[in-house]
Amino acid sequence: MTERRFRLDGRRALITGAGRGLGLAMAEALAEAGAAVTLCARTASEIEAAAERLQGQGYLAEALHADVTDPQALAGRLAERPAFDILVNNAGTNRPKPLSEVTEEDYDAVLGVNLRAAIFTSKIVSDRMIADGIRGSIINISSQMGHVGAANRTLYCASKWGLEGFTKALAVELAPYGIRANTISPTFIDTPMTKPFFKDQEFLAEVLGKIPLGRLGKAEDIAGAALFLASDASSLMTGSSLVIDGGWTAQ
Repeated sequence: MTERRFRLDGRRALITGAGRGLGLAMAEALAEAGAAVTLCARTASEIEAAAERLQGQGYLAEALHADVTDPQALAGRLAERPAFDILVNNAGTNRPKPLSEVTEEDYDAVLGVNLRAAIFTSKIVSDRMIADGIRGSIINISSQMGHVGAANRTLYCASKWGLEGFTKALAVELAPYGIRANTISPTFIDTPMTKPFFKDQEFLAEVLGKIPLGRLGKAEDIAGAALFLASDASSLMTGSSLVIDGGWTAQ
């Protein structure tokens, strides 16, 4: 019975930013549980290779080459496909720097991907869920920085705190339709996007010093949380955040 509640057979999942790292790991976890996954990213070669990797393992997977920062174009691409049962808004970016060096272009880039794209992708997908009577699950990938602050991350924190607030409001709004919305808030995860930052040994030591468990997160640490929120195992959970931070925010 417990295992069945984690199964996703017959469900369709859209995962953005799924070409590598955390997004690909979550897509693989959902596919392993039986979902038909659509991997979305703006780099065609990367997303096609990711989908082929999952197909090679016998999973139901397809690539969607699309830019989530262009909602009109994304809506057009998704209109060609059946509605989704699960949405994972994973696409994200960061430009760490002091506020004194932040530009309007930095703001547009970080807030545009981390918050604006998540809002409008959620709108597109949830509209279809409602129209088709799907009791779905929306999972927004936030951050521990959506719960605390940090120097040089004013834009990133603003985007993730905004995402947390958006998710709570969305959960209340969509609850009458049986659609749930939650966030996953990881600590620093060792992925291709973060590797360049950890080449700075002083920065790495500073980060590890704030994580009581003493290590960076791995993509597989988050994949299980995504499966939980996508499945019936979390059927009473909405408007909440799974903070997977090794104890960072407990201090």
